[in-house]
Amino acid sequence: MKRPRSLETRPSHPRPLCGDGNSTRRTVVSLVLAALALASGAAPMPAHAASARVETGRIANGDYGERRQAVDEQVRPKEGYQTRLVLGDIVPRMVAHGIVDMEKMEALYKERGGMPPELKQVLTEASTTPLTVTRENADWLVNILWPIGLSNKMAINKRSPIAGKDLPNLASTGGWGLGKEKNGASYFNHHELIPLTAEQGRRVWRIATSTYRPCCDNSTFFQDCNHGSAALAVIELGVAQGLSDGEIYRTLLAFNAYWFGPTYVETALYFNVLRGMDWSAVDPRRVLSRRYSTASGWHRNVHVHTSKVAGLLPKPEEGGESCGI
Repeated sequence: MKRPRSLETRPSHPRPLCGDGNSTRRTVVSLVLAALALASGAAPMPAHAASARVETGRIANGDYGERRQAVDEQVRPKEGYQTRLVLGDIVPRMVAHGIVDMEKMEALYKERGGMPPELKQVLTEASTTPLTVTRENADWLVNILWPIGLSNKMAINKRSPIAGKDLPNLASTGGWGLGKEKNGASYFNHHELIPLTAEQGRRVWRIATSTYRPCCDNSTFFQDCNHGSAALAVIELGVAQGLSDGEIYRTLLAFNAYWFGPTYVETALYFNVLRGMDWSAVDPRRVLSRRYSTASGWHRNVHVHTSKVAGLLPKPEEGGESCGI
């Protein structure tokens, strides 16, 4: 499995995608849109809520093919995971502020066969529809959530590990090349996209410092790559829109699972086969902890053990997992 190297320095790949006087009025619009969506009764459950439990334990003949498929469907179901996170008019406001440059975004996706209609709609229109993350949209959702987490202003960001002299050299800042500015560091902690009280900011900090991603050993609060910034945006949106801690952890795990699919499928297989636990029974906080969701912790506590079970692991997915655009 391809594992990205440390992202604490500027990435070697080309620099890709990881208020004003009207800000108060726009903030109110965002909150109203979010409230309307929450009031609509959107289910806080995944689109696969009816997914059946998967048999646990070792298989005598070592043929884990069907088990892998069933676990994969639990971890990142094809129909997606429906959240209660609402973007409102945040993304069009980012375009207006120059955090996202439409021409650069269109040029990026032109090379990939054209911009997905759903992405173009998010960039140009306010939305009251809760986000659903899928295998098809997970990649471009990173490129929407990334600049939110990077640029949203929070008092607690003064304590951010990236708020130092190396700020322009990180994959999340120097790597953000889809804005008007040459370096994404210009946007860090600069725009009030998601209003948060001091108490809400502390809650964001508490959740962000207790969750990790498998591309490095840094917490979500240490947003030194695109997935770190995107994950921070998920937490900020969840806190601002009244989700419980438990729901925020579940939602963040769902996004991570689509962004780092093979890693979390293997983690689910570890719990399923070696610990006798169905994925639905594993606490998301536990999975997102340093022990299971950092690069070193995952290798030591998951991969070392799963790799010893003959026939358990599939061949690595082509292209592996990385933190590029």
